[in-house]
Amino acid sequence: MRLAAMVVALVVALGVAPAAASPRPVLTVASYNIHAGAGEDGVFDLDRTAAALRDLHADVIGLQEVDVHWDARSEYRDEAGELARALGMHVFFAPVYDLEPPAPGAPRRQYGVAVLSRYPILAARNHEITRWSTLTPDAEPAPAPGFAEVTVAVRRAPVRVYATHLDYRADPAVREAQVADMLGILGRARGPKILTGDFNAEPAAPELTPLWTKLADADPHGGTYPAADPVKRLDFVTASRDLAIRAARTVATTASDHRPVLAQLTLPG
Repeated sequence: MRLAAMVVALVVALGVAPAAASPRPVLTVASYNIHAGAGEDGVFDLDRTAAALRDLHADVIGLQEVDVHWDARSEYRDEAGELARALGMHVFFAPVYDLEPPAPGAPRRQYGVAVLSRYPILAARNHEITRWSTLTPDAEPAPAPGFAEVTVAVRRAPVRVYATHLDYRADPAVREAQVADMLGILGRARGPKILTGDFNAEPAAPELTPLWTKLADADPHGGTYPAADPVKRLDFVTASRDLAIRAARTVATTASDHRPVLAQLTLPG
């Protein structure tokens, strides 16, 4: 006891305060359907897309409608790679469609989702969920890739980030199956989880209800589609309950036909 008292007295005498606990890290996360690099005006301009992404100042970004050597609409460019280089970020691309090249020796034609990260990507996987192909005549819903999962380390703590693009059809049956598939995948992972994506449904849609039993919606209090005058909120940043949502908003830009969603999330201490 006398030794402890002497130590306290010495600390006070020297004017040294006890070290404060480190603040909990904050992660800025975005979700953006980039419309394959075409703006609300229908003009392809990947530099404009990159500028819109740069203006978000996000640590991690989930992207949808990403072309990689897909076709003439995006000049057969590698959008995932080019955007990562333009922003100085790491990238994982998860194709939904992966087709033969147009000519021998050319790159494969791919279209899907991606995750951009300022933090190194420690692990990544392209999961299968239920999909109804738009490329195959008379297709039926079946498991197919295009659900991206990456693990990044924030202050040495692993955080899993997912990017998805759900079915667009009016009938919610495929989205219902996709939600169940995604929850199954998320349920196998431990620790903080962030799901970003274009859900092609609004928050109150019945097919999304199961998500809200496990994830919190970073509600930006504004629409995301169409970009010029949004009347629907189709785009989301959601987080597991061990993450605290500090703030969320949409960002006014017509670099795509959707607006991005931007959220600040506090990680567990």
